[in-house]
Amino acid sequence: MKLAPLLFRCGCLLWAGLGLAPAGGAAPIRVVSQTVGTDELLLALADPAQIAALSTLAQQEAFSAVAAAARAYPQLGHSADVESVLRYTPTLVLCADYSRAELVTQLRRLGVKVMVFDRYYSLADAYANLRRLARELGPEAEARAGRIIADCEARVAALRVKLRHVRPVRVIAPSTYGIIPGADSTFQDLCDHAAADNLAYSLGRLQGHAPAPNEQILSWPVETVVLGGLDLESSLAPFRAQPPYRYLPAVQAGRAVLLAPWQLSCVSQHRVDGYERLARALHPEVFP
Repeated sequence: MKLAPLLFRCGCLLWAGLGLAPAGGAAPIRVVSQTVGTDELLLALADPAQIAALSTLAQQEAFSAVAAAARAYPQLGHSADVESVLRYTPTLVLCADYSRAELVTQLRRLGVKVMVFDRYYSLADAYANLRRLARELGPEAEARAGRIIADCEARVAALRVKLRHVRPVRVIAPSTYGIIPGADSTFQDLCDHAAADNLAYSLGRLQGHAPAPNEQILSWPVETVVLGGLDLESSLAPFRAQPPYRYLPAVQAGRAVLLAPWQLSCVSQHRVDGYERLARALHPEVFP
């Protein structure tokens, strides 16, 4: 990028960061989202004119709950460096605590407001993130956040009623990367709302995404494995060849539940879709 245009954009961003507009009047809100989770928050709350650009993964259905809606907006390049963000002259950039620290630092030095989200394991975290972003976007966004939270609460309450007498199904969520999710993970949150017993936590006492304790797993009474994918057989295939999972009766018998890939790692309000899908698959007897 040539120096003069970059300096001009930086000047506009500094004005915006100070609450000033170059030619009178309040600067319009222009938001760039740098992660899939913040894409999902932003698309739920913002007016279309407030969305300057979404993350590099926004349009990929394996990672995003809002891939179809995201196609209406520009997308950050794979480099996601300062210049690619400044191209959209944002007044606000949404990041997570796993975003590149140097990107956050450089943007703030240029006067761009950056919101860093660092809590996303639970539905309560999703609600807090909705409210936090809505305050930045204005009263209409705050009203939308209230409606979204009320709808999620109603769906979760209805799910709780349906599942109140069922026995939790004993599950794990294996991966081909040698790790398995325990407590403080999005998978544990799914289990907590879908009447599932995550054995990696209840028996293995694992925290977060931890190395799989291969010998222990063989002793766990796994009834069903939970996988992300589009086809059950192709999703199961790697585990039928990979120790220790290949030796589990559940894997050998094909006792598996398939979620959309993004549902295993969703950090926004769309995680409720995953609760419902997992609950229906594990407890079909309580759903009409």
